[in-house]
Formats: sequence, C-alpha cells, structure tokens
Amino acid sequence: MHNVSRIRSILFALVVLAIVLAMSATAFAQIGISISFAPPELPVYEQPLCPAPGYLWTPGYWAYGDDYDDYYWVPGTWVMAPQPGLLWTPAYWGWSNGGYIFNQGYWGPQVGFYGGISYGFGYTGEGYQGGRWQNGQFFYNSSVNNVSVTDIHNVYNTTVVNTTTVRVSYNGGTGGITARPTAQDEVAARATHIPPVAAQTQQAQAAHANPQQRASVNQGKPAVAATPKPGAFTDKGVVPAKAAGAPYKAPAKSAAAKPAASAPAAHPAEPAARPAEPQRATPAPAAAETKRAAPEPQHAQPAARPAEPQRATPPPAAAETKHAAPAPAEAKHAAPEPQRAQPAAKAPEVKKQPAEKKPPEEKPKD
Repeated sequence: MHNVSRIRSILFALVVLAIVLAMSATAFAQIGISISFAPPELPVYEQPLCPAPGYLWTPGYWAYGDDYDDYYWVPGTWVMAPQPGLLWTPAYWGWSNGGYIFNQGYWGPQVGFYGGISYGFGYTGEGYQGGRWQNGQFFYNSSVNNVSVTDIHNVYNTTVVNTTTVRVSYNGGTGGITARPTAQDEVAARATHIPPVAAQTQQAQAAHANPQQRASVNQGKPAVAATPKPGAFTDKGVVPAKAAGAPYKAPAKSAAAKPAASAPAAHPAEPAARPAEPQRATPAPAAAETKRAAPEPQHAQPAARPAEPQRATPPPAAAETKHAAPAPAEAKHAAPEPQRAQPAAKAPEVKKQPAEKKPPEEKPKD
C-alpha cells in the first residue's frame, strides 16, 4: 500500500511539473511591455563566420529600453544550443491592443511562429532553412550560412528561395507583416520551450548598455550588427551594418522624452543666481568689515579708500590733512563727519592771527 501511494505521489508531482513548465513556456513568450510606435526596419548586414561546430545562428532584433525610451539593436550571433536537437525561434514585435508587444524568442524541438519576419540566413519568415539536426550533430546549409568547410564538415547545400524583400521588423499594425500562425506553428507553440540561455541574455544586456546601438543614435544602422560570439562587441570578427533597412527618424515621443530626461540642465540656473549673493554682500558686509577692521589699520584702509573720493570733494579735505593721524577713528565714526568739520572752522585758531598782526610796531615814528 505504501508503494502504491508513493507511486501516485510521484506521478502527481510529474503532472504538476509538466503543467508548470507549460505555463512558464507561455508566460516568458510574451514580455509585458507595450510600445505605441513601431521598431525600425531590419538593418542590412552580413553573417559573421561560424566559430565552431555546434553553434546555431540567432538573428539580430530590435529590443526596447524603457529607461531611455528608445529601441536598440541586439546583434545577431552564433550560440551553442542548450542541448542537441533544439532549434531557435527568433523574437518579434506584434501589434496587440493598441500597441506593439515584444514576443521573446525560445529554444524548442521545432521552430515556431516569429511574426513572418524575414530575418535572413535561413529564417525566411516561416520555419528555418539554415540547417538540421542529424544523429546528434547539426548540419549547416552553406547556401545561407557563412561556414568554413575546412573547419566544419557537417555541411550541405540546398538553395533557399526567399521571395520576401521587405525588411519590416514587426507583425500587424500600420505597415506590419500580415502573416498568421499556421497549424504547425500552433503545435510548436504548445511544445516545451527553453528561454534564452545566459550568453544570449548577456548579449542583450551589452547592447542595452551601449548608446551606439540605440536607434535614435545610429538611425537604424548599428555599428555592431552581428558578432561571432555572444558579448564579443570588440572582436575583430564584428560585422557593422551596411545600411539601414529604411530611413529612420526617432518618433516625436522619443525625441520629446530626451529633453525631459536632460532636465538637470535647470541646475545651472542655481549657480547663475549665486552671483547675486555677492552683490548683496558687498554693500552691507563691507561696512561691517570696515567697523570690525578698525583695530587693524591695514585692512581698514582698503575698505575705506572707495569712500575717500566722496570725502575729498568738500573743503574739509584740508582738515583731513591736518588730522591724518586719527584716520582709524574716522573709520569707526564715519557717520559724525560734520563734527570734524567744526574743529576745522574753530575761530580760536583764526583769532591767533591778530597776535601775528604787527601794525603797532610803527614805533620808529617816535
């Protein structure tokens, strides 16, 4: 009885695990972000050389940085499959409920729906013609992949006819691709999926952090369109875009958000207001410094000199010459200058002149 109950518990746990995996596969397929304006068209670029056997091509795509309100290009790159037998279904943007929703790419036994976007290199908009798994080895179609037959021997050549010439990077909406999932795509969508591996996540993060990958900066023509391996943005094998898929101009929403993001420009206005403080400080503090600086004649004289031109105009200037010694006292009592003018006009000093008069010395007449 105990064995039977254990077996039932194990079976129940497996069923729950399968349901969780199926739900998670559906959950990560669609990212919860909706953008009002469409991504740029796919840039024109070449595929870098496949680095080694077992690497599968993952095409580049436009992602969105909500922190700077702009699309940025995640370069296409060669990635090792998580396990043999898995293929990559690319990400794509699709119109839904008045906005463009990002559908994340995934690994699975079959290539599913990716919006009908013609990414090239075997991704014609439906399915994948770039290679296949056979006996645990991946074979490359050399007609659409850049492989060296000297280093990679699992190669075949099958012509792929791609009638799609548009480089639109989204499904639905204005001017978008009108493709819809086929019955086979629906089956692939219900299969077990594996999200992007760590190397792919690092590739997207590096692109997000690089301003040159932003559409508003590169105008739809990124300097790094593809890399030989994930994260190799400075590798000699990096491939730049030949041209933009179409002339690109940042939407008004994105352009208007940049000045708002650069609002810190208002801070320079504060330093501009600071010079007004010295203007307020010069009159009052200067006088205060003059009063306090009276004990130090050396500092008091520079502060009092600007006021000397006003004192030089009246006649008491001569009195200042006579009383040059008490200059520090003048600095302390700058207000009572009229009292100093009175000593200058004292009559006693003028009365001494009669003492100097010597008219009576006309004694010789006697």
